[in-house]
Amino acid sequence: MKNRIIDINVDTGEGIGNESQLMPYVSSCNIACGGHAGDLETMRKVVELAKEHSVKIGAHPSFPDKEHFGRQIIDMPCVVLYTSIKKQIKDLITILDDTHLTLHHIKLHGALYNLAAVDKKTANVIVEVIKALALSLKLYVPFNSVIAKVAIKNNIQIMYEAFADRNYNEDLTLVSRQEKHAVIHDANTMFNHVYNMIVNQEVKTVSGKLVLLKAETFCVHGDHPEALSLIANLVTRLKNKGIKIR
Repeated sequence: MKNRIIDINVDTGEGIGNESQLMPYVSSCNIACGGHAGDLETMRKVVELAKEHSVKIGAHPSFPDKEHFGRQIIDMPCVVLYTSIKKQIKDLITILDDTHLTLHHIKLHGALYNLAAVDKKTANVIVEVIKALALSLKLYVPFNSVIAKVAIKNNIQIMYEAFADRNYNEDLTLVSRQEKHAVIHDANTMFNHVYNMIVNQEVKTVSGKLVLLKAETFCVHGDHPEALSLIANLVTRLKNKGIKIR
């Protein structure tokens, strides 16, 4: 397992307040920038923590929907979605400029992430925002997704992402949060889930079937009730297996 290197990312700035505890364990963070959660003050606080721990910083834009935490699809014109996503990302960039830091990546949140994975129109909106920003950054995307293909076609750097704390369907969509087995709560289950994806490039779905899945970065949701204990256990055990996190 020597020379195996992965990135572990965590969603932050979502009002949980556990960022200072999580930062020592992760190599990148996704900062909510006003769509589903967060404001300029919370963004500044998380940026400072990320700087302190040398954690790569990403924007975590979503549908503009704080009421439902960005977890419901909003039917909105492409130009309105484009304007909202661009503003969210630029607000974070302004803070980064003030602290002489750069934006490493963009990772969509919630319903927008899931929709862009399967809907070309939505994926195109996101790609057009990135092109307009004219920055050298990466887009965290699901393996074999629509947005991955659109980004590659437009010469945008991508990193395939998988979820450490979520179960998968056979089509590689995430099990709905409305279902009983959507979220992983057991540390051993999470470790085996992630280790299998790293070593064998496959995921065991809720039906028990093994499906090809490539990933370079693995997400633990910051609002997971057991986020800290799960991520600490995961990182320790991966390092014990010789896997580097950076």
